[in-house]
Amino acid sequence: MKLRTPMPELGGATEWLNGVRTRADLVGERPTLIHFWSVSCGLCKDMMPHISTIRDKYRERLNVVAVHMPRSGDDADMGKIREAAAAHGITQPIFVDGAKELTGAFGNRYVPAYYVFDKTGRLRHYQAGEGGMLMLEKRISRLL
Repeated sequence: MKLRTPMPELGGATEWLNGVRTRADLVGERPTLIHFWSVSCGLCKDMMPHISTIRDKYRERLNVVAVHMPRSGDDADMGKIREAAAAHGITQPIFVDGAKELTGAFGNRYVPAYYVFDKTGRLRHYQAGEGGMLMLEKRISRLL
């Protein structure tokens, strides 16, 4: 996904946990962080406390949505997804992308991956992999 690309519709979820969000819910009032993760991704679990800190710090000014992207058949187990979400403090809405429809709409191939959209719904920052949390937060704070 290229910078300034509009946020895709959030359709095709196998299931939602912690509430449902649509593109219309997210665009207009505040920036949005959408982060992709998977239960089989150790790095995702290592990075989750950083995402939770950002979520909590900017709670009133930033939308945060998690997207669970399965990397294997075992990753599709809803019990494991719920367990991992609880264990890692993922309280934001979780789009479970069992059919990888949203993953395809984003053109995403990595976990963890982070997409930051401005309040008009245009992509302003993307990063994947380990580290870079300071850069991610800097990009978010610029949009606030």
